[in-house]
Parts: sequence; structure tokens; C-alpha cells
Amino acid sequence: MTSAARTPLASLYPELDPAALNAFVAALRSGDVTGLAPARAAEVAEARSVAVFTRGKVTGADGDLLDAALWRHTGVRPRPLIVMPSPWTDLGWLPYAVQATLFATRGYNVLAYTARGFAGSEGQVEMAGPLDVADGSRALDHLIERSPGPVTKVGFLGASYGSGISQLVAAHDARVDAVVALSTWGDLGEVLHENSTLHVAAVRALLGAASKARLSPRTRSVLDNVLDGRDIAGTLRWAQPRSPFGKVKELNRRQVPVFFSHAWHETLFPTNQTVRMFDELTGPKRLDLSIGDHCGPEMPGMLGLPNRIWADAHRWFDHHLMGIDNGVDAEGQVLSEVMWSRTLEPRPTWPSLTEHVHRLYLADAGELAEEPEAGWTAGVLCGVDTPATVADEVVLSGRAETADRPTTYPTGDIDRAVTAVWACAPVTETTRLRGTPRLRVTYRAANPGSGFVAYLFDTAPDGSARIVTHAPYTDLDSPPDSLVSADIDLQATAYDIPRGHRVMLVIDARDPFYGDANLPRATLAFTSPEATPSCLDLPLG
Repeated sequence: MTSAARTPLASLYPELDPAALNAFVAALRSGDVTGLAPARAAEVAEARSVAVFTRGKVTGADGDLLDAALWRHTGVRPRPLIVMPSPWTDLGWLPYAVQATLFATRGYNVLAYTARGFAGSEGQVEMAGPLDVADGSRALDHLIERSPGPVTKVGFLGASYGSGISQLVAAHDARVDAVVALSTWGDLGEVLHENSTLHVAAVRALLGAASKARLSPRTRSVLDNVLDGRDIAGTLRWAQPRSPFGKVKELNRRQVPVFFSHAWHETLFPTNQTVRMFDELTGPKRLDLSIGDHCGPEMPGMLGLPNRIWADAHRWFDHHLMGIDNGVDAEGQVLSEVMWSRTLEPRPTWPSLTEHVHRLYLADAGELAEEPEAGWTAGVLCGVDTPATVADEVVLSGRAETADRPTTYPTGDIDRAVTAVWACAPVTETTRLRGTPRLRVTYRAANPGSGFVAYLFDTAPDGSARIVTHAPYTDLDSPPDSLVSADIDLQATAYDIPRGHRVMLVIDARDPFYGDANLPRATLAFTSPEATPSCLDLPLG
């Protein structure tokens, strides 16, 4: 079992330095920049020359007081506003200190606040529930009341937890003119229950990072139910109003401009549910996809370092809130950072990433073949963990990817006696995977509940591999000893398979990232019916 299943993270943002951020805030208040890095000291001096920084409380829903910070210009000329709900952290609004200051120096009045139940805010954590949405509108009221001049336009920006709240507030409050949602979710139900599979490692990570927060009894009950496999229908009902995907009509009716950022190997909020949300939006939109995991690509900006995602967020608001003609609308809706060249590829739309689809068939003797082959059987033993896994650790493995240290998988150590493995011939030229791979398989399960995890690897000639993408699948409805047909989307990707490498598909029955519906030591027998052959569709660009 990997550490992802054993050790909850104390923070989803381990790089953040509370002492350094608090020193930055203290300098904003006092003007004393002693001990700050030169760049931070210059930012403090510039911000203090144009705006006043204060700490305070926002009166949220039900009268609960929310900890907040305000960057306010004293002049009476019209200005746009930005509200920033906090991430899922006991640091509250503090991670925004540097970026909120930079927005203030660009002419915005800014309010950053701590979501209810975290750090210095009263109330209980509702996980983007109706009270959180009402809090966002109250925070906007608070900022408008303290802006000395007329308000032109309003933006909401959030990272992680704050990103979901920002989208939901924009859907409910017609005063919001644009959104920036970093490392975000669209469908919370799919985050917790992807392809009917319980996302237990993500829930453990969320609980570990909120160990000091005050979760509402209902929130705690729902998350515990995911860990224990109880009341899935109730969990999905609870998640529905917390899912921006259910509010797409409201956002589209007002054509709210929305900027998304996301990581390809996101272990908390699977990429596909955010892409699906993005693809349904009809207003101005942009999706920036990067190497790494949850909030890793954006983290340098939170630390005050140069960062293209935060730079694009500033440009997004400058264009849609200030009316600056900076060309952001002409750059295409999607920007992909390709693994592992780090090439940045703009595309006009999400579907345009994929130029055509190459189908490979699962065949006998572990081959990914060009033609279908029926009659074979490949067994997978349940209850056994293997070196094929989503990642070594939630969030942290993706941080290593961001630093150019991706996990190397020894494919020779994957026991073919307990897994099913297929590989294609070495590719003769670089294969550009762009979009959403799809897998269709048929298997027989003796027990009424069954499931598996499918992994796609880039395998070098020496047998070492890097993970390209994956997806879980669970079936709880089929009777025992019946054939189960599974058609699933693997998580979207932009990945270059080098010449001489192989695409390898691995299916096993257990991964500590997910709940396990199988009986221990049961067997899943994969096959390929002649009428519906098992196949892998690779999106090529």
C-alpha cells in the first residue's frame, strides 16, 4: 500500500511558508520591510503608495464573522473589485497575500476572506454549500460598501476550494462579471465518485488538511460515508448544489467570462470533470492545463515568484474587468503544457486538441493490435496491490513532476499473474497524445460487485515507464458471474510518446487511491467479444 492511503496530508499546499506570508502582511500594515526579500519589499512599498491595507471581519450568512483582509484605494474614481475566497487550508486567506497586493497595485480594490469554518472565520465548513455562496455575496457587499468611488465591474478569484465557491457565487449573484478558478472542480459528485468508484485518497487528503477546521456534521458525515462506502446516492444529492456544472445555464445566460487552470495529473479533482464543465460554457473562457498536481502549477505565484498562470489570471481580469485590449481573447480557449517537453500549445477549442483517433485492440499474448481478436481471456486477481498505481502520494507526486522529477515505474515488477497487461509495438515516430483516451473492455466477475483501475504508461526500451493517464471503474449492478461491459474515459492528457517507446495498458483490481468493490482473491476474467471487441482509442494531435 502506498503512503497515499496511509498518511493524510497536513496541508494541500506544503510549499507555503506561513512565517514569510505573515511577515509580508505585517509589512503591508506597518511599512517596515526589514527582513523581506527585495522583490517583496518593493511590492509592499508600491502597494502602500496607492492603497490602504486593513484587516477586519465580514459579516457572513447567519451572522457568522469571516476573517478578511482589504486592499482599498482612497481615490473616488471608478474602480473594479476582486473578491478572493480562501483555499482549503488553516491559513485562511493568507496564501493570497502577495497576489492580492499585486492586483491592488494594478488598480483593483480587493477583498480576500477565509471561508467559514477555517482559521479565524466563524461557522462550520459546508464544502461550498448554500451558506458559502451567501458568504461570497456578503463579502462583495462588504467590499462595495468600503469602496469610496463607483464600482465598475466585479471579479471573483479562488484557488482550490475558493475556486468552486467563486464559480457558484458568480452563478447566483448577477453582480459578478468574471471568474478566475485555479485548480478547480466542476462536478463534486464525480470528484468523490468517479465512474462509480469512491475516491477515498482524495477524501483522506481533504480531511487531513482540514484537521483543525470545524466541519459541519453533514459535511463530516458525507466524507465519512465516502470512506466507508455508505449512502452513495445521498452523497451525490449533497454534491449536486455544490457543483458548478449544475449552474452552467446561469453562467451561460449572462455569458460570464471564466478562466480555469488545472493539472494533468490532478489527484484531488480529476481533470475530465473540469474539462466537461469548461466545454459546456458558452461565454468567454480559457483553460490552462499544466504538468503537475493540485495547485502545484500555480504555487510559485502564491510565493511571489514569476508564474505564467497567475500572469494570465491578471490579464484575464485586466481584459474583462478593466477593458484593456491585451489580446487575451485571440489566443485560443485552451493552452496545454505538453509532457515532457513543456511545450505550450494553444488551441482554439477543447475538441480541436484531437485531430484523429487511433484505435488499438486488446489481443491475446498481451498485444495492443491493429485488428480485433476474439476468444482470449486475461485474468486479474483482486485484493492485490501492484507497482501500477495512480501516484506515490496525493498532491506530492505531482509536485515532483512540476520539478521535473516524475515517478518512474518498473514495469518488469508488475506481476502478470495478478494483472492484465497489453503493449503496442515500439512507435516509429513521436506519438502526440492530445485529448481523452477511451477504453472499452468486457470482463466476467464471479461476485456481484467488481471494479478495476486502468493505467496508460509510456514505456521505454529498458522497461521503465512514466504514467500517462488512468481511470477507475466500478460495477455494482450486474448479477454474479455475468459479463460486464465497461466503456470509460481515461483522464485527458497532452503527452508525447518518444520514438522507440511503447504504449502500455495495465489493468489491476486494486489501487489505494480508490475504494475497492471486489471480494479478496476473486478473479476478473477480461475478454473480447467478437461483436464488441475490447479496444483502446488514442486521441492524436
